[in-house]
Amino acid sequence: MGTFKIEGGHQLKGKIQPQGAKNEALQILCAVLLTPELVTINNIPDIVDVNKLISLLKKLGVKVEKLSKGTYTFKADKVNLEYLESDAFKVDGRGLRGSIMIVGPLLARFGKGYIPKPGGDKIGRRRLDTHFEGLIKLGANFRYSKEDQFYGVEADKLTGTYMLLEEASVTGTANIVMAAVLAQGQTTIYNAACEPYLQQLCKMLNRMGAKISGVGSNMLIIDGVDSLGGTDHTMLPDMIEIGSWIGLAAMTKSELTITNVSWNDLGLIPSVFRKLGITVEKRGDDIHIPAHTDGYEIQSFIDGSILTISDAPWPGFTPDLLSIILVVATQARGSVLIHQKMFESRLFFVDKLIDMGAKIILCDPHRATVIGHDFKSTLKATTMTSPDIRAGVSLLIAALSAKGTSTIMNIEQIDRGYENIDERLRAIGAHIERL
Repeated sequence: MGTFKIEGGHQLKGKIQPQGAKNEALQILCAVLLTPELVTINNIPDIVDVNKLISLLKKLGVKVEKLSKGTYTFKADKVNLEYLESDAFKVDGRGLRGSIMIVGPLLARFGKGYIPKPGGDKIGRRRLDTHFEGLIKLGANFRYSKEDQFYGVEADKLTGTYMLLEEASVTGTANIVMAAVLAQGQTTIYNAACEPYLQQLCKMLNRMGAKISGVGSNMLIIDGVDSLGGTDHTMLPDMIEIGSWIGLAAMTKSELTITNVSWNDLGLIPSVFRKLGITVEKRGDDIHIPAHTDGYEIQSFIDGSILTISDAPWPGFTPDLLSIILVVATQARGSVLIHQKMFESRLFFVDKLIDMGAKIILCDPHRATVIGHDFKSTLKATTMTSPDIRAGVSLLIAALSAKGTSTIMNIEQIDRGYENIDERLRAIGAHIERL
């Protein structure tokens, strides 16, 4: 188990470039299975979850070539379908949650797709019903082995249809879209997810020859085509990492510039941080955070009631940043209610912040009230364990702001979503060591 040793209390300074988007990469990489032609993908982040998926594609028979840092070619002209029913696949497929999105492309192109129950963060129930209900509506036959938790869908052909999704699941929408592009006839998906990364997938598929309209809205209309061709695709910067660096700058009273952030794809992220009193300046396509030497003050609602920050499907505020918001609020002036609606176990890491001296009331599995210290009382260094990707980075930010030396164990969770985070933080002045 890897460990970070962090000496906190130091101001940082400089520029930091966000990596390619993890959540986009997991969708885009699965889409290469839809064509036998060459697909080139740029700005792929070098992180554990993405590298696991690339390894899985190789085992499926996809030819993968690394051209340069972050740029790969993929050619799925000889896919090994026998691997899908092997014991090795039942182990490999469980390694990350994003593997679920190979099912739609495989079903559409080869008539069958299988997956063991995927792993990922332990942040509460994350149902797969939306994925399989959508594929069933397209004409697939579903089977599930309870004994080894193995899912399968098969179909001689897929036929377009109308469907209203029970939840605006990003990965569920992606899976259904990738199946529908090769279905016969027209498919309408209402209550579809419309995150920028899902938009990126649709734009890529359209360049490959798909016919998807309504991109960016919650209603997608897809006219099926017979086949798709190759393309070249560049991924957006990771909005979750961008939000993490904003929070890091505020908590350490540091002046940081986050470069090439794709402002138009950040949604509510800048405005939510501004509600915490953080200055977020737009400089071209960069974000500049000045040093908050006098701290930052949480706004109230117009009627004077306590500010509530909650997550919601896009264009609402992303749930992946609520952990960062919560940590940043521990040193603000004022109080805020954090309402994590989508995952019932994601706030349980706050006990570690309470051990560090934060004033947090965990109301229930979904809500926590944070009373800020206004930097009058700094967080105390401690030893802790990272429970998931986003909580892990939140604890890392807390440790970098705390006085003394902290230890974070199980940093493999952080490595799943953040590329070479210790090296990049040292480059802007952080005192962090990987043990």
